[in-house]
Amino acid sequence: MSELTTVLSGLSFTECPRWHDGRLWLSDFYTNQVLSTAADGSGVRTELEVPQQPGGIGWLPDGRLLVVSAQDHRILRRELDGDVVVHADLSEHVPGGNLNDMVVDSHGRAYVGNFGFDLAGGAKPATTGLIRVDVEGGIVQGADDLWFPNGAVVTDDGVLLVNETLGNRVTAFDIDAHGDLRNRRVWAKFGDVPAGDDIVTMITGADVAPDGSCLDAEGAIWIADALHGKAIRVREGGEVIDEVQANSGVFACMLGGEDGRTLFLCTAPDFDPGARSAARESQVLATRVSVPHGGHP
Repeated sequence: MSELTTVLSGLSFTECPRWHDGRLWLSDFYTNQVLSTAADGSGVRTELEVPQQPGGIGWLPDGRLLVVSAQDHRILRRELDGDVVVHADLSEHVPGGNLNDMVVDSHGRAYVGNFGFDLAGGAKPATTGLIRVDVEGGIVQGADDLWFPNGAVVTDDGVLLVNETLGNRVTAFDIDAHGDLRNRRVWAKFGDVPAGDDIVTMITGADVAPDGSCLDAEGAIWIADALHGKAIRVREGGEVIDEVQANSGVFACMLGGEDGRTLFLCTAPDFDPGARSAARESQVLATRVSVPHGGHP
C-alpha cells in the first residue's frame, strides 16, 4: 500500500486536476468553483466561479485559462486581465448530457468530451464524440463512436489518448498538423464493451471504468478507476504495472509537485449527483511515485 496523505477535504466532488505554475488546480462540481492550492493544501484560492458546473481545465499558449462549463455546453476563457468570456459554445454539437473533461495541446487546441446522453434523466447510454475547439474558437467534430469519452492526455510526440469510461478501454489517435485525429486504435483494452441499457449496468460490467488520467515521462498513464476505488498505472497494450488503492472512490488523478512525482487523487464516496451535492465528503489525496509527469495536461 502506498502512503496517502490528505491535501484537501470538505469539498463536494473534485475532478479534472491539473498542475500549473506551481499549484494544483481542480474543479469542485457542486460548489461551482475552480480552485487552486499549493501542493500541501495551503493557500487555497477560488480561481473562477462557473455557475453551470466546472469541468475540464486547460491553458492557451499565452497563459489564458480555459474551463468547461458543463451544463450549458460552453468553454469559458479567462483573459489575462481577468475578464471571463465565452471561448466556444458547443450546444449544437452535444447530443445529450453534460460536457465533460478536456485536454489542451501545446498549440492551444482543446479536445472536449461529453456524456452523449442524459445521464441524470436516466437515458439509455449511447456513444458520442470528441469535439475540437481551435485557438480562435472554431469548432470541429474530432472523433465519434466513443463510449463516454472522459480523461484525455496528449503525448509530447502528438498522440491523443482518451479514456472511454463505459467502453472498458483507452483509445489513441495521432494528431496531424491541422489538429485532426487520425489512425484510431485501441491503446489499452481491459475487456469487452459491457452490455446494458443503463449506466449502472454498463459501468459495473466493466473490468476497469477509466475516468480521469495523466501521463508520465515513460509513456505510461495513471488512470482513475471509478469502479474499484484506485488509480492504476498502465502501459500501452493494457498491462497494469502499479496501483494506488484509496479507501474511497477515485475519479481523477494528476502528477505534479515540484519534481512532478506527486500523484494527486480526487476522491469521493460515489459519483451520485444528489449525494455529492448534499454533502462535503470529497477529498484530494496524494502519494509519491518514482516516474514524473509527462505530456499534457
